[in-house]
Amino acid sequence: MKADEIDAEIRTVAALLHVPDAHLERWLAMDDASRGAFLASARNLGLRTGQLVSALELLEEIAVREQITAAEVLAHDEIRRIADAPGSLPTRAKEFLEALRQLRFPRLRKMQERLRSEIAALKLPSRVSVVLPKELGSDDLQISLRVRSGDELRTLVEALNRATGGLERIIEILGGNVKDEI
Repeated sequence: MKADEIDAEIRTVAALLHVPDAHLERWLAMDDASRGAFLASARNLGLRTGQLVSALELLEEIAVREQITAAEVLAHDEIRRIADAPGSLPTRAKEFLEALRQLRFPRLRKMQERLRSEIAALKLPSRVSVVLPKELGSDDLQISLRVRSGDELRTLVEALNRATGGLERIIEILGGNVKDEI
């Protein structure tokens, strides 16, 4: 597809999704390969307006930080895998944005991996859920129990009691009270 055809298609998609003019202009300001690659990704993933705007912003930030083009970002193995995978569009679009966030914020990704590893090391029963705050945006740790009987409740509470030290460490890490080992 020629550059003029890509631009016309971008304008059509932007009009259908009511993309703000400022974001449309930023999309059109990309190099030819990046404009086309982002258009293909947006269509392939069925990005909604907010997702498209977020992806565009993340792409620009990654490209600037890494000193590469948006097309090169979109060619990253993990991004390609998600964009080309079968499955529901909403799920793939969400995974696409999450993969871009992980590229954009590598320290955040490493911290999330570290915390997930700490949680796994607790070896809590499957009916105990430890949920990290979204994008580590707070220091609140959510713990939930799913029980069917009093005996099961006692068993899960005992497991939590055994894991108290590890849970306290996770809370300290979330609160920034443990030196970053990343």
